[in-house]
Amino acid sequence: MTKITRLKRKIAKKLLGNPIKCRHIELSLLSSVDDDPARPNDYLINLSLEAIKNAQKVDLDDICNKMTGTPYYPNIWPGEHYKLLAGFIIALKPKLVIEIGTDKGLSALTIKKFLLDDSKLVTFDIIPWNNFSDTCLSDSDFNNNFIQYVDDVSEYSTMLKYKHLFKSADFIFLDAAKDGKMEYKFLENLEKTGYKPNLILLLDDIRLWNMLAFWRKIKYPKLDLTSFGHWSGTGLIQLQKNNI
Repeated sequence: MTKITRLKRKIAKKLLGNPIKCRHIELSLLSSVDDDPARPNDYLINLSLEAIKNAQKVDLDDICNKMTGTPYYPNIWPGEHYKLLAGFIIALKPKLVIEIGTDKGLSALTIKKFLLDDSKLVTFDIIPWNNFSDTCLSDSDFNNNFIQYVDDVSEYSTMLKYKHLFKSADFIFLDAAKDGKMEYKFLENLEKTGYKPNLILLLDDIRLWNMLAFWRKIKYPKLDLTSFGHWSGTGLIQLQKNNI
């Protein structure tokens, strides 16, 4: 257990009176939604209902089996976002998906599994996939329909380099730094470079302390799906009125 985790548990015990017994604990904050700058629209609600129904039928045993250690995260649902992510891919049938933050590859493998044959997945990370000792990816996973770029999309020059991809994306999954900086920069860069009207953006970890203000400030139609996604927060956004 790290010093930070011990500190979080200590704070939780002081605030709640009793320790919370769990594998992982984070500190968060509750806020009202009536004065939030954005609310969900009918499209996001209906899309989410379809994705949730799809998620109930998803089997990710094959992806769990690629994990080292305890192979169970992808099949935990609700509580993890993998099945819900698959549900959105099934519902949207996107031609181009962009993932920001490849890490061990669990989300990428989930997306790839449910893409149509003529669709494409592009992932970005600042660390190559094979630099993770516990990666679930292998060379054989990559082809013309699944590509990783090692680049920093918080830099505007990087976004310009891949402008053609971001303007063609149908669905973006943002699961990156969560440092209170990167997400702001990415969204600002995306607004400058342009995107398809009504682009769907799925955010991970919106309940983490560093993500609270970012989620609150988003003015596009949005929907908090934490109860059907990741315990640390899952947020859905429809980006509107941009096709620069």
